[in-house]
Amino acid sequence: MDTSAVLNVGLEAMLLAAKLSAPLLITALVVGFAVSLFQSVTQIQEATLSFVPKAIAVAVALLVCGHWMIQEAVNFTQTLFDKLPSLLGG
Repeated sequence: MDTSAVLNVGLEAMLLAAKLSAPLLITALVVGFAVSLFQSVTQIQEATLSFVPKAIAVAVALLVCGHWMIQEAVNFTQTLFDKLPSLLGG
């Protein structure tokens, strides 16, 4: 297994991790910004007001995107297992 193959597999894994985490992180970012804006406008400084909506939104995003995320992870794993003999054999 040469270094370019190792780097290629590592790059694919990092891209997959970024793809899989993006929907949840973007959802948390948008909801967090909206709640912060609401707190700034109304001057309500309650800690649970910022946590609970984010947690609910991330859970909904996970329900919506969960099937796609699992499918992407399974496809990556199957592709990696298919490439394994050629990676080890040279």
